[in-house]
Amino acid sequence: MPSVWLIGDSTVNRTEEPFHGWGWALHEYIRDEIPVYNHAQSGRSSKSFREEGWFAAVEKGMRRGDLLLIQFGHNDAKDDERHTDPETTYTDELRAYCRTARAKKALPMLLTSVSRRMFVGKGSLLYTHGEYPRAVRVLAKRLRIPLGNLEADSRRLYLLLGEAATAELFVRLKPGESPDYPDGHDDKTHFNARGARVIAALVGSEMSRDPRTAPFLRDDWQAVAHRNGIPEDFAL
Repeated sequence: MPSVWLIGDSTVNRTEEPFHGWGWALHEYIRDEIPVYNHAQSGRSSKSFREEGWFAAVEKGMRRGDLLLIQFGHNDAKDDERHTDPETTYTDELRAYCRTARAKKALPMLLTSVSRRMFVGKGSLLYTHGEYPRAVRVLAKRLRIPLGNLEADSRRLYLLLGEAATAELFVRLKPGESPDYPDGHDDKTHFNARGARVIAALVGSEMSRDPRTAPFLRDDWQAVAHRNGIPEDFAL
């Protein structure tokens, strides 16, 4: 029986209430008999995730026929020791993860970074990930592996929902609601439970488009996606 492995940052695996990464909810779209192992870590880039040893357990556990989902980028752009360059070191790190998966006879799938909630003006949405998504798209094409364009899908969803409804997918705390945020918190990057389920549906949608990853999905994944908050008029 194959397994699904996830590596990435806090948008994939942040699980301290009320924060949730989409990897927390992905199992709702995956066949019941297929386990999902979420090894993503908050605050990590493609570089620091490997350097700190987080990939070791994934490398050890992957088997023939498994699927490895890879989403980095949010922290690769940070101006500190986590930084990678989208044209060089970022691509090198992603390629190394893919090479390891292939050596294990597993299938790597690259995902572009999920969009931030950065509306400006009247219904416009900023691009906040620079050249990192393009680097992912180019590498996936070069390696001939599945690509999940999560940046594009999430942008399309946010623009359909509009600014107010999109905000309901993210962590928003009123003053005094959490001792960690006494003055309140309006997060534009990290999801609440509902948002995690919605973004996980977009990952499922991307998986459904490739015959190599579609078999991992449950037969009724689209119905689950709509129950979890994907609008009926949003094309999955």
